[in-house]
Amino acid sequence: MRLTRFFLPVLKESPADAHIVSHRLMLRAGMVKQNGAGIYTWLPLGLRVLKKIEQIVREEQARAGAIELLMPTIQSADLWRESGRYDAYGKEMLRISDRHDRDMLYGPTNEEMVTDVFRTYVKSYKQLPLNLYHIQWKFRDEVRPRFGVMRGREFLMKDGYSFDIDADAARQSYYRMFCAYLNTFSRMGIKAVPMRADTGPIGGDLSHEFIILAATGESAVYCDSDLVDMPPPGSDFDFWADLEPEFNRRTALYAATEEMHDAERFERDTPEARRLSARGIEVGHIFYFGDKYSRPMNASVTGPDGREAFVEMGSYGIGVSRLLGAIIEANHDDKGVIWPTSVAPFEAAVVNLRHDDADVSAACEAAYQGLLRAGVDVLYDDTAERPGAKLSTMELIGVPYLIVIGPKGLKQGTVEFKTRSGGVTVELAPEVAIERTIEALRG
Repeated sequence: MRLTRFFLPVLKESPADAHIVSHRLMLRAGMVKQNGAGIYTWLPLGLRVLKKIEQIVREEQARAGAIELLMPTIQSADLWRESGRYDAYGKEMLRISDRHDRDMLYGPTNEEMVTDVFRTYVKSYKQLPLNLYHIQWKFRDEVRPRFGVMRGREFLMKDGYSFDIDADAARQSYYRMFCAYLNTFSRMGIKAVPMRADTGPIGGDLSHEFIILAATGESAVYCDSDLVDMPPPGSDFDFWADLEPEFNRRTALYAATEEMHDAERFERDTPEARRLSARGIEVGHIFYFGDKYSRPMNASVTGPDGREAFVEMGSYGIGVSRLLGAIIEANHDDKGVIWPTSVAPFEAAVVNLRHDDADVSAACEAAYQGLLRAGVDVLYDDTAERPGAKLSTMELIGVPYLIVIGPKGLKQGTVEFKTRSGGVTVELAPEVAIERTIEALRG
């Protein structure tokens, strides 16, 4: 992508009403435009990150056996009355009426709607286990939206729902998503620690939040530090084995959110040297709630004994748009964002320091085309901006690798190869800088 053909409205100053780092940087880097309290337009740079996060989520859901569909944003109130949640949910639900005075709502979550899909088409235990998910915009009318996209009213969420014949099978589905989430967040370059959590209005008796540790986190968390160092299950993980031992291994160590924290147990079960008290940001939440929705909504299947049984369900959420803000909170410096390469809006950039110099422009074009041929998602700054402004913009938007080409270095046969993480700069021959970029990105 040539910057002269891209839309990147960066700001020189931080907006006065942006109080946390991710909100300030997203506005300054031209990733979002705020349209109202907790509501944003996603500008091209922010949308590129959002799509990369979505793709990682989709790939890891597929590996764990989940199947994607797409449910509407507007739901019938009748479904929520069936489950008993329509009146109980609270003012966070945006209630509306259509022209025929039918009660509708803008979905804050989809347990009822997916249960209706299930009961329409699934009749036998032979069609189980089943996990359906979608990535869809939600709306919750927060009383005080804040923290930018991390506590907005409109947000993008992956929510998935498992259906099983009995409690044992349902817990395996829960463990499957538990492990899939660890792989998902790891691929985004972040460490998310699973912690015991309150089930809230979703219901059920088993729940974990996945928390990114960040100094600017919104809530206090407590855990055994060994959990932070524990690697994810990995790309060769067998999701169809018995996963209870894996789940037990990862939940045996203490980890709890502020709401579920037991100070006495924390001190009793965790050696002092490993007691970690920190701030955290929730990026995922999973629940097992049995027949809480299937029973009142009559979602049942014929079991192996020929009898009807209400299916056991779980739900699994990832805050896709929230993740973008959370990743920035955990990866930034005073110059801007430091993106993990897997979710960076561009993997690399070529910066032309003298757009009116034919030799420099030719070298930049060669580097740009070389990276494109290698499949690199590359941005070429071919604008007439001052060199200092160009480099400041690249640091602000967090491009992981830069090839900076100017007349002085080019006369000596070199270009600058810059790494955003760590701020390392080395002088290399142009072809070597291209190779170094490709190697850094592809290993």
